[in-house]
Amino acid sequence: MIDCDVHQTFRSLDDLLPYLPEVHREHIVHGGYSGIGLPEYHWTHPEGFWRRDAFPDSGGPPGSDFELLRRQLLDAYEVDYAILTGEDILTVSAMPSPHLASSLAAAYNDWMLEHWLSRDSRLKGSLVVATQDPSAAAAEIRRVGDRPEIVQVLLPSGAHAGYGDPRYGPILEAAEELGLVVGIHVGGDGCGTMPAPSATGWPTYYIEWHTLLATAMMSHLVSLVCHGVFERYPGLRVTLIEAGACWLPGLVWRLDANYKALRMEVPWLKRLPSEYVRDHVRLTTQPLERPASTKDLRSAIELVGAELLLFATDYPHWDFDNPQFIPLKGGWAEQIFDANAREWYGLPARADEPAVAAVSG
Repeated sequence: MIDCDVHQTFRSLDDLLPYLPEVHREHIVHGGYSGIGLPEYHWTHPEGFWRRDAFPDSGGPPGSDFELLRRQLLDAYEVDYAILTGEDILTVSAMPSPHLASSLAAAYNDWMLEHWLSRDSRLKGSLVVATQDPSAAAAEIRRVGDRPEIVQVLLPSGAHAGYGDPRYGPILEAAEELGLVVGIHVGGDGCGTMPAPSATGWPTYYIEWHTLLATAMMSHLVSLVCHGVFERYPGLRVTLIEAGACWLPGLVWRLDANYKALRMEVPWLKRLPSEYVRDHVRLTTQPLERPASTKDLRSAIELVGAELLLFATDYPHWDFDNPQFIPLKGGWAEQIFDANAREWYGLPARADEPAVAAVSG
């Protein structure tokens, strides 16, 4: 099994200080009255954002203790590979200063390589960039993106424009150049300098905000297709992470229909939008939509296309999808739990025996 969305994190920004240049280290420590932190969300889960059993005995937030993550996820479910997707580090893209944001992203990437990816060969990394400065982001991708432990560039769904917008071209170009998947993960929406997270403004409740996160993914997907990104970067692969999947068929049907009537507006497109999606886009299953009837879920998966789906647990979040309770059987199970991600991310047939290394700090 390959888990395509696993959230590991640092205990606090103090963990990143050794990897920052002095000017930004001092800014983090001494800025304001109590230092500088990452932009925060306006909505909080009423019962807690994390699995309650995922808090380490040693303190720190869930996802900050490698040994606990290993026991609860990698070993418990015999995971071949886990693709790490960080946590609140995505909100660096919502910071006012592109320079501080880029430094924090680079520090996080170095910290992840040293303290996580070196510990277990089953772990694969998603490098983080600050989208405020696409040129600096592209340089960061080229700095560390050739490491074999890195398989993905991670972007937040919170953005000032769809990722098909030409301003983001340097990021997509660098990812394609290094053969990395671009993962768009829900996050950053409504934080810091980001605009309102929904088409109708600011939700009142967490349940509204969480339900509507998929709409940002829809916007990015339509933007990528309509701007002709997959014509300009024919080797580009994009994964939409933590937004579910059953919304895809209706969106693509609508986009195909509009393309047939309005193709003169986007003459650079050579094929139907649905064809670009099939060849260049994958979606993680979590949070997997759960209709009352399992038969209806299987019908929805058939419409989405099982070949487009990558399994994810979202460990250690509150809505963790336990693979033992995902109603997939036969060929679909082998595809979604393993084969699709193995091919998409270019992972070997099976991970080597876990190489656990002692890491200080």
